[in-house]
Formats: sequence, structure tokens, C-alpha cells
Amino acid sequence: MKTLYITPDITDSGGISRVLSLKMNYFVSSLNYEVVVLSVNDGFSNHFYNFNSEIKWYNIKKTKRAFLFLRGYILFIKKAILNEKPDVIVVCDAVLWLFIPWFVKTDIPLIFETHFSASFEKVKNKSFYTKFRSKLVQFFKQKTIKKFDYFVSVTDEGRKEWDAKNSIVIPNPVSFKVIEKANLVNKKAMAVCMNPYIKGLDRLLLIWSKIIEKHSDWILDIYGQWDTNSEYQKMADSLKISNNVNFILPTKDLQSSYNQSSVFLMTSRSEAFPMVLLEAMVSGVPCVAYDCPSGPRAIIERGTNGFLIEDGDLDSFIQKLELLIEDENMRFQMGKNALESVAVYDLEIIMKKWQDLFESLL
Repeated sequence: MKTLYITPDITDSGGISRVLSLKMNYFVSSLNYEVVVLSVNDGFSNHFYNFNSEIKWYNIKKTKRAFLFLRGYILFIKKAILNEKPDVIVVCDAVLWLFIPWFVKTDIPLIFETHFSASFEKVKNKSFYTKFRSKLVQFFKQKTIKKFDYFVSVTDEGRKEWDAKNSIVIPNPVSFKVIEKANLVNKKAMAVCMNPYIKGLDRLLLIWSKIIEKHSDWILDIYGQWDTNSEYQKMADSLKISNNVNFILPTKDLQSSYNQSSVFLMTSRSEAFPMVLLEAMVSGVPCVAYDCPSGPRAIIERGTNGFLIEDGDLDSFIQKLELLIEDENMRFQMGKNALESVAVYDLEIIMKKWQDLFESLL
């Protein structure tokens, strides 16, 4: 079996890069698949996550001249398909997927694997123009999605949201096995914000400013790609919470960071199927998340393995977070429930679903 993945830049430390490295490595090392990747990057950047050395790469550098880049990109894909003759093609790009099925004509099964919510375009809409543009984009998405042979969503709600033919739900897998779970006694909360606006970092900092009014001995560790004196660091300064917030660069060993935390926070405006939520829960860390479209509600059972808060309800978020801070027994029970609830996302279970899908298309 030879699979060709068409991806965005996956050299970074984001969730898409993480889950694709897991799956591609599994295909090569456990199933003896040949994996070829066509990726948008300069070809010289090192990958943050480890990819099996047997994976073959085609890299194309993105240019500022959009039309010329798109033309070259389509030709690049056609050349890769001609050279590699894959059994199946999987498209994971969040933007360029819109053009591929219109310009790349092939009899090879073409799968669209989405790692973002269909409502992603709606997140920042305010003006009449942006609302109108969003409606056009959504219309074009619905037309394009029907040209793929198969559509893979990470949640059932996402599958319904996209309204695609031949659709199937395959969630993301947990990225590591439980070696040591969190003891939940440290006065520390944790969040991961690789895209600060989409991840709602501004909302998180505002919440934390209210929390430390009563719990000034608690610390919030936020992992992300930070510039010196970023607007969010300045926001923390203006809220007078800098002594209670650590802005930390990405690490490959997030597992140890989860294990040092007592609660995980997610204030995203949009999520597909958040890897970091799974990772926190498999570490036995209770979570508090906004019920944004649409990933968190597929993972969190309200009041059982975490708290799911109505999107944007700051007061309720603060109230539930304070419950976990003040009630150690509740933290322990929710952490235990969280660990047990994510067993269904074990890597072997999820990869069997992918294997079955690929082999059904031959």
C-alpha cells in the first residue's frame, strides 16, 4: 500500500503536525506502508516532531504571488502522482484542498481528511463584507467537498456539519501511553495556544485575572510560539497577572508538563478534535473547556470527566474552575474519569480504522 499525503507545512509544533507524524510513522513501522508526503514548506526547515526516515518528501515553497504559486502547486501534485503512482491520496491542507479536486483529475481514490471545523471561516466575521465573503467560501466548500471520493471527519458533529458524501468519522489518536499520571496537587493550570486568537488566549487571560483575585498562589503555564513582548504578554502585564502566568515555548515532552498540572484549560473559539485535550485527559488531568464548535463536546462529558462551559460564558467558566481549584477530591475523581474515558482513542484502535478504510478502496 502506498499513500500520498498532501499537507500544509507540518514542520511546526501544532496539533496537525503531531497527529500526522503519529499516523505516518505507524503506517510505515507497523503496517509496512509506503508513505509519500507533498508538503508546503521550503524543504530546509527541521520538523519539530519526528517522522520515520523511510517517508519520502516532496516540498514546495510558498510564494507571495498567489496565482503563480497555485499554478505551480497543481503541476507539482500532478508530477508527484505520476512519479509515485500511489494507491490512495489523502488531502489534509486547510486552504489549498479547495482547489485540488477541481484541477487534479485522477482515478486514484481521493480522500479529504479535515482537522478544522467547517465554522472556522465564521470565527472573525463582523462586517457585512466579511459575512458575505464567508457565505461564498462556505458555498464553495460544500461544492468542493462533494468532488472527493471520501470525507474523513474527526467528530460525528463535524461530519454532519460538512454534509459530505461517503463520509466516515475517525477521531485523532492519543499521542502517548500512560507512564505516570498527574498527581493533581500542584497549584498549576496549563493551556496550549499555538494559534492565540483561535485558541482564545485573550479570553483565557481575562479568566485567569479573575481567578488569581482569590487564588493568588496558582500559576498558569501557557505553551505556544511567542515573540518577545507579544500582545498577549502585554495584555498579561495590563491585567497585572504577569507573576502568575508563564509563556513557555513548545516542547516535545508535553507529557511531563501535563503531569505537573492540576487542571487543563481550553478557551478556543473553534476546534475540530483537540489533541491537547486528549493528552491532558490521558494524563489524568481534569479539563475545563468552552463548548465551541465542535471538538470539545465530542470528548468531554459534562461534569464527569471535565466541565464543558457555554461558549463565551466567562462567569460560568470561572465558577467551574474555582470548584476544581478548591475541591481536591473533585479533581482526583474527574482526573480518574478523564483517563478512563479516552481509552477508546488508543493509537492501535484508531489506526485500524484507517487501515480498514484504505484497504476498502483498493
